[in-house]
Formats: sequence, C-alpha cells, structure tokens
Amino acid sequence: MASNEENNSVDIEPMEFCYDGHEEDLATSISSVNDTKFDITVGHIEEIIMEDEFQTLQQNFLEKHHKEFDDTEENKFIYTDIHREYINLIEKYLENELIKRLPEFSMSEFTKLLMDRRNELEGEIFEMLSTFTDFVAFKEMFLDYKSEKEGTGVDLSCGITVTSLGDMGLDGSGFCISGNSLSKN
Repeated sequence: MASNEENNSVDIEPMEFCYDGHEEDLATSISSVNDTKFDITVGHIEEIIMEDEFQTLQQNFLEKHHKEFDDTEENKFIYTDIHREYINLIEKYLENELIKRLPEFSMSEFTKLLMDRRNELEGEIFEMLSTFTDFVAFKEMFLDYKSEKEGTGVDLSCGITVTSLGDMGLDGSGFCISGNSLSKN
C-alpha cells in the first residue's frame, strides 16, 4: 500500500500570478485586480468631473431643467423624462471619456462594481454617480441647485465661530468653539 501511495502522489508546484509585473497571491488576486480597476476608474472619473467641459455640460443641464422641480413628496411625470435625458447625456459623456483613457473600460462592469460597493462609498463623486441609478439622489441634486440658485438654502457659515484663546494646551483649554442657534427661543 505504501508503494501505491508513492505512485499516486503528485508534486504540487506553487503558481505565481503577475499583474503589471507584480506577483499576486492567488487568493487575493481577483479581489485586488477588481479593487485596482475600480480605484483607477474612480480616479479618472474624478479628473473628468473636474474638467471645464464636464462642469459646463452638467451646469447647462441643471440650468435648463431646475425650474421644473418642486420640493414636494409628489413627483411629476416630467422628472422621469429629465432623468432619462440626464443619464443619456452625462453617463454617455463619462463613458466616452473613460474609454479614451481606459480602452478596456466597460460601463456595465463598472456599474456592477459600484453597486457592490455602494454601502461603503462616500464623497461627492459617489453622490454624483448615484444620480444615475437613484432617482431620489437625482431629484435632490436638482432641488439643491434650485435652492442655491434662488438663494433659499440655509447658510450655516455664520453659525459657528472659532476663536483662539492663546496657547492651546493638550487638554484643549485654550480653544473655544461657539455657535448661534438657528431656532427661535
């Protein structure tokens, strides 16, 4: 029986996987490749949305449609048409720009990665991306723009005053933050 086990034994050789010239552990390879692709794509999206062309495109769209939106529970049918137009315009623009920078880019693959991570993502870029799939976020973007445009938003910049009280000790004793209440007494 011992000789039979010896004949059936197989030498297992460790395998090495490389991505961009760096060795990868097989267990983390798929995850880290997806994470890397996602991070690179998000980096490019950040660059794109900061460019004047994108800012102008989005600004013009908001300007064109913001008067249609009202801050009520009820949604007008026109919101659906505006949302569809927004997706066609902005998503297509982003996709075309990403393909220029990442020829292998796939919007459907990126959207899947985005949805898989939606609970762990924060920041302006993810708020903007959520306007494609989350109608409430889309409507909120328009309501914020309209509020800013009409000067009806709440300005909290005057509510907090930071004053240095000289040398600040480690216990914070030389530092004071005070605020004014926005509520009526």
